[in-house]
Amino acid sequence: MTTTGGFEPVFCTIIPPHVLDRLARSEDPALAGPARQTLERDAYERAHRQLTTVLGAPSVAPPPHATADRPHRTIHDARHGQDLPGTKVRGEGEEPGQDATVNRAYAGLGATFELYLNAYGRSSIDGEGLPLDATVHFDRDYNNAFWNGERMVFGDGDGEIFLDFTIPVDVIGHELTHGVTQYTANLTYFGQPGALNESMSDVFGSLIKQYTLGQTAAEADWLIGAGLLAPRVNGSALRSMKEPGSAYDDEVLGKDPQPGTMDGYVRTGRDNGGVHINSGIPNHAFYLVAEALGGHAWERAGQLWYDVLTGGELPEQALFSDFARLTLAAARARYGEGEELQAVGKAWEQVGVPAA
Repeated sequence: MTTTGGFEPVFCTIIPPHVLDRLARSEDPALAGPARQTLERDAYERAHRQLTTVLGAPSVAPPPHATADRPHRTIHDARHGQDLPGTKVRGEGEEPGQDATVNRAYAGLGATFELYLNAYGRSSIDGEGLPLDATVHFDRDYNNAFWNGERMVFGDGDGEIFLDFTIPVDVIGHELTHGVTQYTANLTYFGQPGALNESMSDVFGSLIKQYTLGQTAAEADWLIGAGLLAPRVNGSALRSMKEPGSAYDDEVLGKDPQPGTMDGYVRTGRDNGGVHINSGIPNHAFYLVAEALGGHAWERAGQLWYDVLTGGELPEQALFSDFARLTLAAARARYGEGEELQAVGKAWEQVGVPAA
């Protein structure tokens, strides 16, 4: 159900811990060093997020003259340091500068705002015009991007495995959608509800990319983080919604572990109960719905997922079956007994999740 405060202390990163753990064990110091440093930094930021939640984050008021139908973006530069937010380098309405990373972050925040506003009538991630803040060039060789409950933070990558984290717009949309989930269903970040939390971010991150490119479901690549992997890596992206488990197969990174159906569900205590792994199952269900309906995926398929995420009936401890049942109910409520309902029911059946 929708929360009114007391958000769960979630620190959400785009690169799963199991990937960084594997890199940290590499015999190549050029790979292991940045991975270990990133893991250490993530642990610090996670603890800081928990403390902030206990003490209460500072409230953020919209700036004077702000309107609900326009974003208010501010980009800061950490200049390879670790202090947040860093130095302000671009504000809302200011012209692009020479730093491509700053410009991509600014554009990605705007693309996320536009999708939520134009497709779903939502003003920013909280629904009330929350200013969108981001920090770029965080730390040195930092192999991650994260949402800390207040802002987006982007590393530049180590150049060996990961490139600049502002390159894929769906990474930006993914992390900001953790904010949308925080302000709506507030899904617990462990096990199946945690995997649903991650899946929501993949779904809407992909829709933001498709909306920006004007793609139909058939034209989209359904990859999360395409363009983020360095040339030496044998892979196309971090995850594939179309074919979970196929995004990479590399001697350093290993093989993409995502299952696409419940037959492959991974039971583990790591990564908060496998939230970045088992998210492949609801991801694939969404892809199947979008593929079956055709056209622009943010319209009918995306609308149903948005209805459930924001409708107030999704429990914080929701299982896949809870989400599936609610998507069926949403399809029936919005579209009746037509092809939308059939597509949703068939998709959950194909991935092995009971929806009734």
